[in-house]
Amino acid sequence: MEISYKLEHFEGPLDLLLHLIEKNKVNIYDIPIVEITSQYLDYVSHMDKEDLNLVSDFLVMAATLIDIKSRMLLPREEEEEDEEGDPRAELVARLLEYKKYKLISQELAELEDAAGLHLYKPSTVPPEVAKYEPPVDLDQLLDGLTLARLQSIFQQVMKRKEDKIDRVRSSFGTIKREPVSLEEKIGAVMTYARKHRNFRFRQMLETGADKLDVVVTFLAILELMKIGKIHLTQEHIFDDMVIETLEPEGQEEELDLEGLDDFME
Repeated sequence: MEISYKLEHFEGPLDLLLHLIEKNKVNIYDIPIVEITSQYLDYVSHMDKEDLNLVSDFLVMAATLIDIKSRMLLPREEEEEDEEGDPRAELVARLLEYKKYKLISQELAELEDAAGLHLYKPSTVPPEVAKYEPPVDLDQLLDGLTLARLQSIFQQVMKRKEDKIDRVRSSFGTIKREPVSLEEKIGAVMTYARKHRNFRFRQMLETGADKLDVVVTFLAILELMKIGKIHLTQEHIFDDMVIETLEPEGQEEELDLEGLDDFME
């Protein structure tokens, strides 16, 4: 003859443990771990094994109960008992916390059910009355406001405004695209080279050129070297560059700047 079991549904291993404690009417702070573990394992052995995720949670708790049971059955000296404490303490704390949240959820469910019995009459206040706002009482608004308090508020507002300013980027000037013609600069450098024949790079920049003018001038010199109009020498790194005109004196040839646009791009 087969024995049939009608198993209740529990939301988790803590729910089952709490049910067994209440069923056996035992003190939650002094759980008879041997008896509760036996009843718990009996329930787990008859569970539906199809839901592995659910069963695994119950098996983990079963292993915890067996561990606690074994530690309580083993003889211990008084010093060890004082150091380790009650093996059931952690489990009791978890059960108390679970019981607290379970009671809270039950109260919320009862409030939700009771709320369904309340009926509320829709508002019959005219729209123009609902939009009404009482005038501002300046005396009440400015009550306690002094010049010192007003100055303090002003300083706080100004400080927040200053904190929003980026100290680095705010010092940047406006970036403008200046019109620079490399072709015109090449012609100017070549005119200077034909006049002086042999000169230094810094000598050509004595007119107070800015950084952009220096860069474009250097590009112009490279282009003139490329087409064989000038020769540049530099004995050591960072020394001044000596430029010599290769074009014969008195024979000014037209500059071939074909492909210069592609170079600029």
